[in-house]
Amino acid sequence: MIIDILRSNFKIIIFGFVFTFFSCVGQSFFIGLFNSNIRQELNITHGEFGAIYGIATLCSSLTLIWLGKKIDDLKLVNYSFLVVVFLSLAALFFSFINGLIFLAIGVFFLRLSGQGLMAHTASVAISRFFDRSRGKALSYVWVGMSFGEFLLPVIIVYFLTFIYWRNLWQGFAIIIILVLPIFTYLTIKEIGIFSRESKNEENVNKNIETIKSWTRREVLKDLKFYSILPAMLASSFIITGIVINQTFIVESKEWEKFAIAKSFMVYSILTVATLFFSGFLVDKFTSKKIFPLLNVPLLLSLIVLAIFDHPYSVFVFMGFMGISNGLTNVLMSSFWAEIYGVNYLGSIKALTGSLMVFSTALATVVFGVLIDLGYSIENIAFLCSVYTGISIAIVFIFQNTYKPVLQNKT
Repeated sequence: MIIDILRSNFKIIIFGFVFTFFSCVGQSFFIGLFNSNIRQELNITHGEFGAIYGIATLCSSLTLIWLGKKIDDLKLVNYSFLVVVFLSLAALFFSFINGLIFLAIGVFFLRLSGQGLMAHTASVAISRFFDRSRGKALSYVWVGMSFGEFLLPVIIVYFLTFIYWRNLWQGFAIIIILVLPIFTYLTIKEIGIFSRESKNEENVNKNIETIKSWTRREVLKDLKFYSILPAMLASSFIITGIVINQTFIVESKEWEKFAIAKSFMVYSILTVATLFFSGFLVDKFTSKKIFPLLNVPLLLSLIVLAIFDHPYSVFVFMGFMGISNGLTNVLMSSFWAEIYGVNYLGSIKALTGSLMVFSTALATVVFGVLIDLGYSIENIAFLCSVYTGISIAIVFIFQNTYKPVLQNKT
């Protein structure tokens, strides 16, 4: 069955895989690898960097609401071309930042084009194209980001030992503009908004037509949407706050300099394992039945971070965080399609994506301020664990309301 899915829909799956991989260029874990270089060269503190990063990310989240919606209006290949060019120019611009204003603009461009639009394009394309096999397809696609999380920290840390960080960003820009436009054309040139997975297409289309597709305006009026938000935002908020301040954490715990960067291998391996496992579970049981367990691994991760100082504990807490990341990537991409339909999925995911980006912006500000106020990483982990526990409780209370609205059959 897996081979059939891959063979019959290979092009769009590999498209999603590559786009999620290159979305890493705008992810916090990636930009965080350059944290020390940027702060040292611009002579700014953790809190100042966090505030600038947060404001720029907040602006990108608001812009994503509008730009993300355009995927419902443009042909996928044309929309993807624009996103690729934007990402390349963002990477090039970032290599020339020389002050606080340009840092803010550079972060804004990277966060919007990378974390925002690249990931948004991949997840919407896959969630809309697949129905019966949506869970497994999403698990294959999100491996792209996990692959980046596994390889890139070690590679970048190595390159930074002998290549100037600005030159690295210029290299990223060149690779993106040379590779992705041709790749995009070859993989999705014939994919449209009504294209569906080729296997059992008749049954898939029948299923799509029986589920009501909600508009963004209708979703915003739906009470259950707001019960989902705390759980949905927990992972992006907390993981961003941790990876963007990884230097502070390793110094506080007295771990070796690149402990968290190295632990990303464990994080990525468990993310990938969780992606595949959760993909099968989603297709077998649906996302809404698994959703209450979404943040349990994240809670365990925070408990480990708050209590243990042993050097090996970094692999344990990052491992649990990887499990949470894998669950989030598959469940949240599939969950919206299950309960709100696919016709306006781009618009809905632009909204939820912008909220997640906003949470990462808030995380950099909150973590930076708390660090500057003298809070220890243990105190911060405890506060985050309280929030995570509350989000889990809310989901269990509202669990029975997470059902799609079916269209009347004629």
